[in-house]
Amino acid sequence: MFELATDGPKVVVCGVDGSAPSLHAAAYAWGLARRSGARLVLVYAMPVAAMSTLTPGGAAVLREAAEEVAEEMRAELRKAAEREPVSHEFRTEPGDPAAVLSKIADETRADAVVVGASAQAGHRLVGSVAVRLVRAGRWPVTVVP
Repeated sequence: MFELATDGPKVVVCGVDGSAPSLHAAAYAWGLARRSGARLVLVYAMPVAAMSTLTPGGAAVLREAAEEVAEEMRAELRKAAEREPVSHEFRTEPGDPAAVLSKIADETRADAVVVGASAQAGHRLVGSVAVRLVRAGRWPVTVVP
């Protein structure tokens, strides 16, 4: 039998990158966490481009851009928390988004993972972050358009 006091996720991990689909995913995850009283872990996997290290200052420029995106997302989170308080944390980590989300979902013992749908055509061939997370098969994955 289901226990009403313990149903629903207690930890929700959501991938964000500043794109419209990822912001929609964050809004959905925020509401899910609020309704279920869950802790929300928002994750920004900072891109690491191998080619950027071949040009002088390339890695520094890439890191600066990623930090600017992260700071903008932190500011939006502060605004959201003022409107509707949710227990949350924002984590940044360099690396491949699917690998970073998998690692953090495992570390936090996530009950659910939420990501935005990819709009890139190449992901139909190679596989999007969402598809890679679903294939991992360790948590329910919600893909938000």
